[in-house]
Amino acid sequence: MEHNDRFPSHSGIRSSYKALKAACIAGVCGLVVVSACNNGRSPSLSQGSGSGDSTGQKTAAAKSPANDTTIAPPPVAGPLDTALYNRLVVHLANGDSSGRWPVKTAYPHAGAILPFNRIVAYYGNLYSKNMGALGEYPPTEMLQKLMSECKKWQAADPTIPVKPCLHYIAVTAQGAPGKDGKYRARMPFKQIDSIMHMAARVNAIVFLDVQIGFSNVQTEVPLLEKYLSMPNVHLGIDPEFAMSKSGKKPGTVIGTLDASDANWCIEYLTKLVKANNLPPKILMFHRFTKNMLTDARQIHPTPDCQFILDMDGWGPVSLKEDSYKGYVANFPVEFTGFKLFYKNDTRKPRGVNMKETQMMTPAQVLALKPAPIYIQYQ
Repeated sequence: MEHNDRFPSHSGIRSSYKALKAACIAGVCGLVVVSACNNGRSPSLSQGSGSGDSTGQKTAAAKSPANDTTIAPPPVAGPLDTALYNRLVVHLANGDSSGRWPVKTAYPHAGAILPFNRIVAYYGNLYSKNMGALGEYPPTEMLQKLMSECKKWQAADPTIPVKPCLHYIAVTAQGAPGKDGKYRARMPFKQIDSIMHMAARVNAIVFLDVQIGFSNVQTEVPLLEKYLSMPNVHLGIDPEFAMSKSGKKPGTVIGTLDASDANWCIEYLTKLVKANNLPPKILMFHRFTKNMLTDARQIHPTPDCQFILDMDGWGPVSLKEDSYKGYVANFPVEFTGFKLFYKNDTRKPRGVNMKETQMMTPAQVLALKPAPIYIQYQ
Protein backbone atom coordinates (compact mmCIF):
# COMPACT_ATOMS: atom_id res chain seq x y z
CA MET A 1 0.00 0.00 0.00
CA GLU A 2 1.24 3.45 -0.81
CA HIS A 3 1.34 6.18 1.81
CA ASN A 4 4.30 8.40 1.07
CA ASP A 5 5.55 10.99 3.51
CA ARG A 6 7.42 12.85 0.78
CA PHE A 7 6.41 14.41 -2.55
CA PRO A 8 7.33 12.61 -5.77
CA SER A 9 9.78 14.37 -7.96
CA HIS A 10 7.45 14.65 -10.93
CA SER A 11 5.56 17.95 -11.00
CA GLY A 12 2.46 16.40 -12.57
CA ILE A 13 1.90 14.38 -9.41
CA ARG A 14 2.48 17.15 -6.86
CA SER A 15 -0.96 18.75 -7.05
CA SER A 16 -2.74 15.45 -6.40
CA TYR A 17 -0.37 14.02 -3.83
CA LYS A 18 -2.24 14.92 -0.65
CA ALA A 19 -5.53 13.60 -2.01
CA LEU A 20 -3.84 10.37 -3.13
CA LYS A 21 -2.26 9.87 0.29
CA ALA A 22 -5.59 10.38 2.04
CA ALA A 23 -7.35 7.98 -0.31
CA CYS A 24 -4.73 5.31 0.28
CA ILE A 25 -4.84 5.54 4.06
CA ALA A 26 -8.64 5.56 4.23
CA GLY A 27 -9.20 2.82 1.68
CA VAL A 28 -6.47 0.27 1.33
CA CYS A 29 -5.27 -0.31 4.88
CA GLY A 30 -8.80 -0.84 6.07
CA LEU A 31 -9.46 -3.17 3.16
CA VAL A 32 -6.51 -5.38 4.03
CA VAL A 33 -7.45 -5.73 7.67
CA VAL A 34 -11.17 -6.28 7.12
CA SER A 35 -10.73 -8.64 4.20
CA ALA A 36 -8.57 -10.92 6.31
CA CYS A 37 -11.77 -12.05 7.99
CA ASN A 38 -14.08 -14.72 6.64
CA ASN A 39 -17.69 -13.51 6.86
CA GLY A 40 -16.75 -11.33 9.81
CA ARG A 41 -14.97 -14.13 11.68
CA SER A 42 -11.30 -14.56 12.40
CA PRO A 43 -9.93 -17.02 9.83
CA SER A 44 -8.29 -19.11 12.52
CA LEU A 45 -11.50 -19.24 14.56
CA SER A 46 -13.62 -20.22 11.58
CA GLN A 47 -11.38 -23.24 11.05
CA GLY A 48 -11.61 -24.46 14.60
CA SER A 49 -8.10 -23.63 15.74
CA GLY A 50 -9.22 -22.24 19.06
CA SER A 51 -8.64 -18.68 20.19
CA GLY A 52 -6.09 -17.80 17.56
CA ASP A 53 -3.13 -18.74 19.76
CA SER A 54 -0.56 -21.44 19.13
CA THR A 55 -2.68 -24.25 20.60
CA GLY A 56 -4.51 -24.89 17.37
CA GLN A 57 -1.29 -24.74 15.39
CA LYS A 58 0.46 -27.28 17.59
CA THR A 59 -2.47 -29.68 17.27
CA ALA A 60 -2.50 -29.27 13.50
CA ALA A 61 1.22 -29.79 13.34
CA ALA A 62 0.90 -33.18 14.94
CA LYS A 63 -1.59 -34.23 12.25
CA SER A 64 0.22 -32.72 9.27
CA PRO A 65 3.45 -34.50 8.32
CA ALA A 66 5.73 -32.27 6.32
CA ASN A 67 7.35 -34.89 4.13
CA ASP A 68 4.78 -34.59 1.36
CA THR A 69 4.99 -30.81 1.03
CA THR A 70 8.73 -30.28 1.04
CA ILE A 71 10.44 -29.52 -2.24
CA ALA A 72 13.96 -30.85 -2.19
CA PRO A 73 16.54 -28.12 -2.73
CA PRO A 74 18.65 -28.38 -5.88
CA PRO A 75 21.80 -30.42 -5.33
CA VAL A 76 24.76 -28.29 -4.38
CA ALA A 77 27.79 -29.32 -6.41
CA GLY A 78 30.84 -27.85 -4.76
CA PRO A 79 31.33 -24.35 -3.36
CA LEU A 80 29.49 -21.18 -4.30
CA ASP A 81 30.34 -19.85 -7.77
CA THR A 82 31.68 -16.50 -6.60
CA ALA A 83 32.59 -15.38 -10.12
CA LEU A 84 29.00 -15.85 -11.27
CA TYR A 85 27.74 -14.19 -8.09
CA ASN A 86 29.91 -11.14 -8.80
CA ARG A 87 28.69 -10.89 -12.39
CA LEU A 88 25.04 -11.13 -11.37
CA VAL A 89 25.15 -8.49 -8.63
CA VAL A 90 26.81 -6.10 -11.09
CA HIS A 91 24.07 -6.97 -13.57
CA LEU A 92 21.44 -6.15 -10.94
CA ALA A 93 23.13 -2.85 -10.09
CA ASN A 94 22.08 -1.88 -13.60
CA GLY A 95 24.69 0.83 -14.10
CA ASP A 96 24.02 2.50 -10.74
CA SER A 97 26.55 5.28 -10.27
CA SER A 98 25.81 6.16 -6.64
CA GLY A 99 28.31 3.67 -5.26
CA ARG A 100 25.58 1.98 -3.20
CA TRP A 101 25.07 -0.97 -5.54
CA PRO A 102 26.10 -3.70 -5.60
CA VAL A 103 26.21 -3.95 -1.81
CA LYS A 104 29.45 -5.28 -0.35
CA THR A 105 28.38 -8.16 1.87
CA ALA A 106 29.81 -11.57 2.68
CA TYR A 107 29.15 -14.26 0.10
CA PRO A 108 26.23 -16.55 0.94
CA HIS A 109 26.84 -20.21 1.50
CA ALA A 110 26.37 -22.73 -1.29
CA GLY A 111 22.77 -23.33 -2.31
CA ALA A 112 21.73 -19.67 -2.02
CA ILE A 113 18.79 -18.65 -4.20
CA LEU A 114 19.97 -15.06 -4.74
CA PRO A 115 21.23 -13.62 -7.03
CA PHE A 116 21.18 -16.83 -9.07
CA ASN A 117 17.39 -16.65 -9.49
CA ARG A 118 14.78 -13.92 -9.79
CA ILE A 119 11.77 -14.72 -7.61
CA VAL A 120 8.31 -13.99 -9.05
CA ALA A 121 5.61 -14.38 -6.40
CA TYR A 122 1.85 -14.39 -6.05
CA TYR A 123 0.76 -12.91 -2.71
CA GLY A 124 -2.44 -13.39 -0.73
CA ASN A 125 -4.50 -15.38 1.74
CA LEU A 126 -6.84 -18.30 1.09
CA TYR A 127 -9.66 -16.71 3.10
CA SER A 128 -9.95 -13.59 0.95
CA LYS A 129 -10.21 -12.78 -2.74
CA ASN A 130 -9.31 -9.16 -1.96
CA MET A 131 -5.86 -9.63 -0.46
CA GLY A 132 -4.07 -10.80 -3.58
CA ALA A 133 -3.94 -13.13 -6.55
CA LEU A 134 -2.98 -16.11 -4.39
CA GLY A 135 -6.45 -16.23 -2.83
CA GLU A 136 -8.46 -14.69 -5.64
CA TYR A 137 -8.39 -17.58 -8.13
CA PRO A 138 -8.87 -21.36 -7.87
CA PRO A 139 -5.49 -23.07 -7.40
CA THR A 140 -5.04 -24.39 -10.94
CA GLU A 141 -5.97 -21.07 -12.53
CA MET A 142 -3.80 -19.18 -10.07
CA LEU A 143 -0.78 -21.34 -10.79
CA GLN A 144 -1.29 -20.96 -14.53
CA LYS A 145 -1.37 -17.17 -14.18
CA LEU A 146 1.74 -17.21 -12.03
CA MET A 147 3.68 -19.31 -14.50
CA SER A 148 2.57 -17.01 -17.31
CA GLU A 149 4.03 -14.05 -15.41
CA CYS A 150 7.22 -16.00 -14.83
CA LYS A 151 7.63 -16.46 -18.58
CA LYS A 152 7.30 -12.69 -19.10
CA TRP A 153 10.05 -11.96 -16.59
CA GLN A 154 12.29 -14.64 -18.05
CA ALA A 155 11.89 -13.08 -21.49
CA ALA A 156 12.55 -9.59 -20.08
CA ASP A 157 15.84 -10.66 -18.47
CA PRO A 158 17.19 -13.95 -19.82
CA THR A 159 20.36 -13.56 -17.74
CA ILE A 160 18.74 -14.62 -14.46
CA PRO A 161 16.53 -17.74 -14.24
CA VAL A 162 13.07 -17.15 -12.80
CA LYS A 163 11.82 -19.09 -9.78
CA PRO A 164 8.05 -19.11 -9.02
CA CYS A 165 6.91 -18.38 -5.49
CA LEU A 166 3.74 -18.42 -3.37
CA HIS A 167 3.82 -15.67 -0.72
CA TYR A 168 1.17 -16.56 1.85
CA ILE A 169 0.00 -14.28 4.67
CA ALA A 170 0.27 -16.74 7.56
CA VAL A 171 -0.47 -14.20 10.30
CA THR A 172 -2.99 -11.51 9.36
CA ALA A 173 -3.66 -8.20 11.07
CA GLN A 174 -7.24 -7.79 12.29
CA GLY A 175 -9.59 -4.90 12.96
CA ALA A 176 -10.81 -6.54 16.17
CA PRO A 177 -8.57 -7.34 19.16
CA GLY A 178 -9.45 -11.01 19.55
CA LYS A 179 -9.40 -12.83 22.87
CA ASP A 180 -5.78 -11.98 23.60
CA GLY A 181 -6.03 -8.36 22.45
CA LYS A 182 -3.28 -8.69 19.83
CA TYR A 183 -5.27 -7.67 16.72
CA ARG A 184 -3.91 -10.54 14.65
CA ALA A 185 -5.04 -14.00 13.58
CA ARG A 186 -2.80 -16.99 12.97
CA MET A 187 -3.76 -19.17 10.04
CA PRO A 188 -4.36 -22.86 10.79
CA PHE A 189 -1.61 -25.16 9.66
CA LYS A 190 -3.92 -27.04 7.30
CA GLN A 191 -4.17 -23.87 5.21
CA ILE A 192 -0.40 -23.48 5.11
CA ASP A 193 -0.21 -27.14 4.11
CA SER A 194 -2.53 -26.33 1.20
CA ILE A 195 -0.08 -23.67 0.05
CA MET A 196 2.80 -26.13 0.30
CA HIS A 197 0.94 -28.62 -1.90
CA MET A 198 0.16 -25.91 -4.47
CA ALA A 199 3.80 -24.83 -4.53
CA ALA A 200 4.96 -28.39 -5.09
CA ARG A 201 2.88 -28.57 -8.28
CA VAL A 202 5.09 -25.98 -9.98
CA ASN A 203 8.29 -26.45 -7.94
CA ALA A 204 7.78 -23.03 -6.35
CA ILE A 205 9.31 -21.76 -3.15
CA VAL A 206 7.09 -20.39 -0.37
CA PHE A 207 7.25 -17.24 1.74
CA LEU A 208 5.22 -17.07 4.94
CA ASP A 209 4.26 -13.47 5.67
CA VAL A 210 3.66 -12.14 9.18
CA GLN A 211 1.54 -9.13 10.21
CA ILE A 212 2.05 -8.95 13.97
CA GLY A 213 -0.58 -6.41 15.13
CA PHE A 214 0.13 -5.88 18.84
CA SER A 215 2.27 -9.02 19.05
CA ASN A 216 5.96 -9.17 18.08
CA VAL A 217 8.22 -11.12 15.72
CA GLN A 218 9.88 -12.89 18.64
CA THR A 219 6.53 -14.50 19.50
CA GLU A 220 5.02 -15.07 16.06
CA VAL A 221 7.96 -16.29 13.96
CA PRO A 222 8.94 -19.33 16.08
CA LEU A 223 5.37 -20.65 15.82
CA LEU A 224 6.10 -21.22 12.12
CA GLU A 225 9.29 -23.16 12.76
CA LYS A 226 7.85 -26.40 11.38
CA TYR A 227 7.68 -24.76 7.98
CA LEU A 228 10.72 -22.51 8.22
CA SER A 229 12.77 -25.65 8.87
CA MET A 230 11.93 -26.83 5.36
CA PRO A 231 14.42 -25.99 2.60
CA ASN A 232 11.86 -24.28 0.35
CA VAL A 233 10.19 -21.95 2.91
CA HIS A 234 11.27 -18.37 3.63
CA LEU A 235 10.00 -15.47 5.74
CA GLY A 236 8.31 -12.13 5.04
CA ILE A 237 7.56 -9.44 7.64
CA ASP A 238 5.13 -6.55 7.10
CA PRO A 239 5.87 -3.60 9.41
CA GLU A 240 2.77 -1.79 8.16
CA PHE A 241 0.73 -3.75 10.69
CA ALA A 242 3.17 -3.66 13.64
CA MET A 243 1.16 -1.46 15.99
CA SER A 244 2.73 -1.73 19.45
CA LYS A 245 4.66 1.54 19.21
CA SER A 246 1.68 3.57 18.00
CA GLY A 247 -0.97 1.95 20.18
CA LYS A 248 -3.41 2.33 17.26
CA LYS A 249 -5.54 -0.35 15.61
CA PRO A 250 -4.17 -1.94 12.41
CA GLY A 251 -5.27 -0.03 9.34
CA THR A 252 -5.62 3.35 11.06
CA VAL A 253 -1.95 4.36 10.89
CA ILE A 254 1.19 2.87 9.36
CA GLY A 255 3.06 0.60 11.76
CA THR A 256 6.77 0.36 12.34
CA LEU A 257 9.56 -2.09 13.14
CA ASP A 258 13.27 -1.56 13.66
CA ALA A 259 16.46 -3.01 12.26
CA SER A 260 16.80 -4.87 15.57
CA ASP A 261 13.63 -6.82 14.67
CA ALA A 262 15.06 -7.70 11.26
CA ASN A 263 18.38 -8.74 12.80
CA TRP A 264 16.56 -10.94 15.31
CA CYS A 265 14.79 -12.70 12.43
CA ILE A 266 18.07 -13.06 10.56
CA GLU A 267 19.74 -14.64 13.57
CA TYR A 268 16.76 -16.93 14.15
CA LEU A 269 16.77 -18.13 10.52
CA THR A 270 20.56 -18.49 10.56
CA LYS A 271 20.30 -20.83 13.55
CA LEU A 272 17.60 -22.88 11.78
CA VAL A 273 19.80 -23.25 8.71
CA LYS A 274 22.75 -24.47 10.76
CA ALA A 275 20.67 -26.79 12.93
CA ASN A 276 18.93 -28.44 9.97
CA ASN A 277 21.75 -28.34 7.39
CA LEU A 278 19.66 -26.18 5.05
CA PRO A 279 20.56 -23.92 2.13
CA PRO A 280 20.45 -20.21 3.02
CA LYS A 281 17.10 -18.68 3.95
CA ILE A 282 15.67 -15.39 2.68
CA LEU A 283 14.12 -12.71 4.89
CA MET A 284 11.98 -10.06 3.20
CA PHE A 285 10.69 -6.83 4.79
CA HIS A 286 7.99 -4.69 3.13
CA ARG A 287 8.55 -0.94 3.06
CA PHE A 288 6.85 2.10 1.53
CA THR A 289 7.67 4.78 4.11
CA LYS A 290 10.93 5.50 5.87
CA ASN A 291 9.49 4.99 9.35
CA MET A 292 8.11 1.55 8.55
CA LEU A 293 11.63 0.22 9.11
CA THR A 294 13.83 2.40 11.30
CA ASP A 295 17.65 2.19 11.19
CA ALA A 296 17.38 0.08 8.01
CA ARG A 297 21.07 0.52 7.22
CA GLN A 298 21.88 -1.38 10.42
CA ILE A 299 20.42 -4.64 9.08
CA HIS A 300 23.13 -7.29 8.76
CA PRO A 301 22.49 -10.35 6.55
CA THR A 302 24.55 -13.49 7.12
CA PRO A 303 25.88 -16.16 4.74
CA ASP A 304 22.94 -18.29 5.91
CA CYS A 305 20.20 -15.64 5.62
CA GLN A 306 19.84 -13.29 2.66
CA PHE A 307 17.80 -10.08 2.92
CA ILE A 308 15.35 -8.35 0.57
CA LEU A 309 13.92 -4.87 1.12
CA ASP A 310 10.67 -4.82 -0.85
CA MET A 311 8.93 -1.67 -2.15
CA ASP A 312 5.31 -2.34 -1.25
CA GLY A 313 3.62 0.82 -2.57
CA TRP A 314 0.84 1.21 -5.11
CA GLY A 315 -0.13 4.06 -7.40
CA PRO A 316 1.04 5.83 -10.55
CA VAL A 317 4.31 4.75 -12.12
CA SER A 318 6.12 7.95 -11.14
CA LEU A 319 5.04 7.59 -7.52
CA LYS A 320 6.14 3.95 -7.37
CA GLU A 321 9.50 4.80 -8.92
CA ASP A 322 9.96 7.64 -6.44
CA SER A 323 9.08 5.40 -3.49
CA TYR A 324 11.48 2.71 -4.67
CA LYS A 325 14.29 5.21 -4.92
CA GLY A 326 13.52 6.91 -1.61
CA TYR A 327 12.82 3.91 0.62
CA VAL A 328 14.67 1.00 -0.98
CA ALA A 329 17.45 2.04 -3.37
CA ASN A 330 18.72 4.69 -0.94
CA PHE A 331 18.94 2.09 1.84
CA PRO A 332 21.25 -0.64 0.53
CA VAL A 333 21.18 -3.79 2.61
CA GLU A 334 21.59 -6.68 0.16
CA PHE A 335 18.82 -7.22 -2.43
CA THR A 336 15.65 -5.40 -3.46
CA GLY A 337 12.06 -6.29 -4.29
CA PHE A 338 9.15 -4.58 -6.02
CA LYS A 339 5.42 -5.11 -5.65
CA LEU A 340 2.87 -4.86 -8.46
CA PHE A 341 -0.87 -4.52 -7.86
CA TYR A 342 -3.24 -5.86 -10.51
CA LYS A 343 -6.00 -3.57 -9.27
CA ASN A 344 -4.62 -0.71 -7.17
CA ASP A 345 -1.87 0.20 -9.64
CA THR A 346 -4.50 0.70 -12.33
CA ARG A 347 -7.29 2.43 -10.45
CA LYS A 348 -7.85 6.16 -10.01
CA PRO A 349 -8.59 7.06 -6.37
CA ARG A 350 -11.79 9.06 -5.98
CA GLY A 351 -11.22 12.79 -5.65
CA VAL A 352 -7.70 12.72 -7.06
CA ASN A 353 -6.89 14.87 -10.09
CA MET A 354 -4.79 12.29 -11.87
CA LYS A 355 -4.99 10.33 -15.09
CA GLU A 356 -5.53 6.61 -14.81
CA THR A 357 -2.28 4.73 -14.56
CA GLN A 358 -1.17 1.31 -15.73
CA MET A 359 0.65 -1.47 -13.94
CA MET A 360 4.37 -1.28 -14.65
CA THR A 361 5.78 -3.71 -17.19
CA PRO A 362 8.76 -5.99 -16.51
CA ALA A 363 10.87 -3.72 -18.71
CA GLN A 364 9.94 -0.66 -16.64
CA VAL A 365 10.71 -2.40 -13.36
CA LEU A 366 14.00 -3.79 -14.65
CA ALA A 367 15.06 -0.29 -15.67
CA LEU A 368 15.22 0.69 -11.98
CA LYS A 369 18.61 1.07 -10.31
CA PRO A 370 19.19 -1.44 -8.85
CA ALA A 371 16.97 -3.90 -10.70
CA PRO A 372 14.79 -5.84 -8.22
CA ILE A 373 15.52 -9.53 -7.77
CA TYR A 374 12.15 -10.23 -6.11
CA ILE A 375 8.82 -9.43 -7.82
CA GLN A 376 5.52 -9.74 -6.04
CA TYR A 377 2.00 -9.58 -7.50
CA GLN A 378 -1.02 -8.75 -5.36
